Amino acid sequence: MLCTEFEDRLTDYLDGALEGETNRAFGEHALRCPVCHDLLNEVRNAIVECRADVPPQPTPGLEARILLRTAPETAMTCDEFEEYLTDYLDGFIPAALYHRWERHAALCTRCSDLPGQVVRAIGACSSYIGEELPVPAGLHARILQATLGTTEAEAVRPPLGARITEWMRGWLDVMVTPQLATVATMVLLAVLVGTSTLSDDGSIAGMYTKSLRLASQTYKYGAVTAGELKRATSELVTSPSPDGSNNSGQQQQQQQK
Repeated sequence: MLCTEFEDRLTDYLDGALEGETNRAFGEHALRCPVCHDLLNEVRNAIVECRADVPPQPTPGLEARILLRTAPETAMTCDEFEEYLTDYLDGFIPAALYHRWERHAALCTRCSDLPGQVVRAIGACSSYIGEELPVPAGLHARILQATLGTTEAEAVRPPLGARITEWMRGWLDVMVTPQLATVATMVLLAVLVGTSTLSDDGSIAGMYTKSLRLASQTYKYGAVTAGELKRATSELVTSPSPDGSNNSGQQQQQQQK
């Protein structure tokens, strides 16, 4: 058997598909030819390693490129990427957006370095929080000059309206605050007395119910008294005089005269 024929039948030999005479000739050639013998061992070892290894997972870049070609509507824009950046770093981004976000980070050269830059900036800010830096010379004077127009804060007086308002507020506080305290005390005392005398159970609702009951009784009493007074007045007006004449008729005649 020649070496070229050995190479052509190598896969059939490893699969066990050669017949008896051909299989024996193949084995004899592998024992006689060192080059073909090494080739046989390399192919056999490569097959064993390929069967033993776990197939590699597709990289995010490969998956992102495939989806960009097949389903471009699922791609994320740079503005959306920046909008969900803080949610991604905090771990609050939804699963659907998470995969879209990672695919965009793998494909976009402008946004791929942005998460790392933000993380480094946050770390730098965190490290500077506990470090007290000296106040630059003249900072207070520059702030006063920019806000008040002068470095002498004591020389700046508030406007006249503000001073009058402040004076009125202080005067009203002195006059009104004691009165409000007195009114609040009277209201509290009235509530306490009302709940203890008017209420059956000592509650505000009981006092309100008892007040409505007393108001209803007072209204009924007033209505009865007003009705009796009206009836007495009507009887007095319509009653005959001692001479037998009607007082109302005489009064009308006198008015006509």
